[in-house]
Amino acid sequence: MKITRETDYAIRCILHMAQETEKLHMITDIAKKQDMPKSFVAKILQKLAKAKIVSSTRGVNGGFALRKTPSEITLLHVIEAVQGPIFINSCMVDNKRCSRRSLCSVHPVWIEIRNILIDKLKKYDFQFFCKKTG
Repeated sequence: MKITRETDYAIRCILHMAQETEKLHMITDIAKKQDMPKSFVAKILQKLAKAKIVSSTRGVNGGFALRKTPSEITLLHVIEAVQGPIFINSCMVDNKRCSRRSLCSVHPVWIEIRNILIDKLKKYDFQFFCKKTG
């Protein structure tokens, strides 16, 4: 598994909003404070909105806000919102890619490793990171 730049930026967006949950956050402000391209932030926030992690309010006084408390949003939520399901090997998500799946002695190990990774990513919520940076 590789964390993409887009996912890294999404995590930074959520951390930014988690530090001030009571306000609406403008794309321009997030981009400037987090040193990210504005167009990229807009694209990321749309993915996070589609995943119901953030909400958007249109208009002059609009912006983005967390839909949940920081303690309810985990690294797993954000990663999956941007990258899709967690997997170690493509055979885990696409049965057609590997005809040897039922014969492969390594496949159960990939599943075990994925499950450990998922459990670890579920453990870290954004309240934890706010405490670290606050």
